[in-house]
Amino acid sequence: MKHRIAIWATVGSLVASGWAIYFFVASKDNPTNPIVSTLVRLTCPVAIVGSRYPVNLYSVLLANVATYGLIGLVVEILRRQLNKLKFIQASKQCFAMTRRAR
Repeated sequence: MKHRIAIWATVGSLVASGWAIYFFVASKDNPTNPIVSTLVRLTCPVAIVGSRYPVNLYSVLLANVATYGLIGLVVEILRRQLNKLKFIQASKQCFAMTRRAR
């Protein structure tokens, strides 16, 4: 579970780094398309704050790592709970089948 959460956090770092590179390379003369702005806000939630207040790159990276890490934690907890439920249902079905066979 720890490794999967670390992978989620790494993905968050890569997403924020990717957007930083994109905006560094993008032309300053052309305004940002609405679809790009929406994608940034969905994949990098701290960008919502960054549109109102100045936020440095390291804060964005740290916030995105924390956000994706928390999302990964929630996903992994839900995944484990669903696996437990599937195991319980499968064991009940197996028990019911063995009782019928007698």
